[in-house]
Amino acid sequence: MLTAGGGIMGDDFLNEMGQRIHSKRKSLRFSQEELAEKAEISKQTVSRAENGQRELGARNVMRIARALELSADYLLTGEHVDKDSFILNKKIENLTDRQYRFLEEFVRNYIVMCEDDSVDDFD
Repeated sequence: MLTAGGGIMGDDFLNEMGQRIHSKRKSLRFSQEELAEKAEISKQTVSRAENGQRELGARNVMRIARALELSADYLLTGEHVDKDSFILNKKIENLTDRQYRFLEEFVRNYIVMCEDDSVDDFD
């Protein structure tokens, strides 16, 4: 069990993981209710997790990660791993040619902006 305050994992850990859950949920435009339904957990669990108030067991971490299309590693550590790339690649493979060209142009422009230091880190 991932425990809050004084346990194996402290408040900072739970708050940071909660922020990652909240941020990804918002980017997917899910309500807490929608995430709870997709993850097969209660809305209260989602709310408490996002606020760093909920101790999450491994099963709930996995359910939330799956519902948010993220790796559990990313939820727990904030670091992207091979599975994150795999998930993204699967999404890219399903794009139409037109969507792929748009994404390619978007990425190219984003990289140019980053090289110019005109884009801050989103984390």
